[in-house]
Amino acid sequence: MRLLSYNIRHGRGTDGRVDLERVARAIRSSRADIVALQEVDLGRARTGGVDQAQTLARHLGMRAHFHAALQVGTERYGDAILATHPSRLVRAGGLPGLAGRPGLEPRGALWVEVACDGYRLQVLNTHLGLVAAERKAQLAALLGPDWLAAASAAGPVVLAGDFNATPWSRAYRQLSAQLSDARAIALSRAGLATFPSRYPMLRLDHVFVGPGLRVDRVAVLRDGAARCASDHLPLLATLDLIEAPRAVLRSQEALAVAPEA
Repeated sequence: MRLLSYNIRHGRGTDGRVDLERVARAIRSSRADIVALQEVDLGRARTGGVDQAQTLARHLGMRAHFHAALQVGTERYGDAILATHPSRLVRAGGLPGLAGRPGLEPRGALWVEVACDGYRLQVLNTHLGLVAAERKAQLAALLGPDWLAAASAAGPVVLAGDFNATPWSRAYRQLSAQLSDARAIALSRAGLATFPSRYPMLRLDHVFVGPGLRVDRVAVLRDGAARCASDHLPLLATLDLIEAPRAVLRSQEALAVAPEA
């Protein structure tokens, strides 16, 4: 299974143009089965009022799940998960900010269950804040009983996103205390930094995995449209489910048409 984490900056490339088809080309070239997207617009004037998650899903033949971390009037902005396999939205919600800092951008998370070959893979996607104390509070919630603990009880877990955290940060240590950095345990790896896309220097985007998953390869994609479609580069992880299949609560067909929570 190929999972891509990608901060698309609402489709605005390094040339300043908003070009969602270019983002779709970058995703398509990865041949990803599951795509965790950050900085996705819905109904925003700056991107022509487009539902970007659904538009990308149509381009790619996938199903989209979206959560608006920020909403002003009818304009929304947040995170999305796209999947080719049957999937259902399990949970979507906000993450804590900082008391006394109301001007910080709201952050959220999205949890989708993906059914594949009798397995239920729990995929969590997030985009954390820019302030260290903010990230600490957000991770305390994300790694707690409502999110990671509940997801881990339901099946193998993948947590992906733009964490705004380098591998030497406190936030990264919080994450790696409970999950494995896919890059650290991959059988092969290519590339390091994901930001900024023109001259990548920082590894801010990560894929973390729980027990029951093997990571065959992790790669930062720098070819074709990925070079200029966003200010972040896409991060691709190739995963294998290695534990015995769990009893599936819903059939794959039911998951494909299940209403979103």
